[in-house]
Amino acid sequence: MSDPAADNRRPLKSRGTAWARALAAGCARAGIGPDQISAMSVVCAGLGATALLSAGLIGGGWRWIFLLAAATCIQLRLLCNLLDGMVAVEHGRGGTAGPIWNELPDRIADGLFLVAAGYAAALPGGPALGWVAAWLAVLTAYVRELGRGLGYPADFSGPMAKPHRMAALTVTCAVAAFEPLWGWTGESLLLGLAVIVIGAAATVARRTRALARRLAA
Repeated sequence: MSDPAADNRRPLKSRGTAWARALAAGCARAGIGPDQISAMSVVCAGLGATALLSAGLIGGGWRWIFLLAAATCIQLRLLCNLLDGMVAVEHGRGGTAGPIWNELPDRIADGLFLVAAGYAAALPGGPALGWVAAWLAVLTAYVRELGRGLGYPADFSGPMAKPHRMAALTVTCAVAAFEPLWGWTGESLLLGLAVIVIGAAATVARRTRALARRLAA
């Protein structure tokens, strides 16, 4: 995140941890800018999506490895999302293109992970769930930015905001890696995506209602 506007920073407890501050300071000292870190989040998403698609295509004994690799890439993407904002704001490295890097990489990364997860299930309905989840992820961000465009602070409420979606997908991938132990072959991914879809739809509805109340007031 490269936009220093205070009302557009997602509240994160991890931002105040010693390890996060040390990593952000290290990036700043090394000359790594926030936009570069944002770009790396898309690279992580691309690698994670590739791992998910490989899990769906290859299957067998290698499937669990690809699923755990995807879960790792999701967390690396979130780490990039944490550090780019810290480098931009705490270390004063934000640039004029910050608002673009603030939003566009996140939308790309969400789509890559969620759509690929649908195909990784390798079951009927999986791709459709993945695409619907990706569409709803974009819609949650759209409603938030619509509110900002109307002059209100950003609404980061859940129940399935970006960190929640990625946490749910990380757990889903981890569980799916071991689902052969109880005889499943992709059902974990379908269930996880269904939870994300329902939660994201509820998030869109909640943010829309909150925005409507603000306008009415």
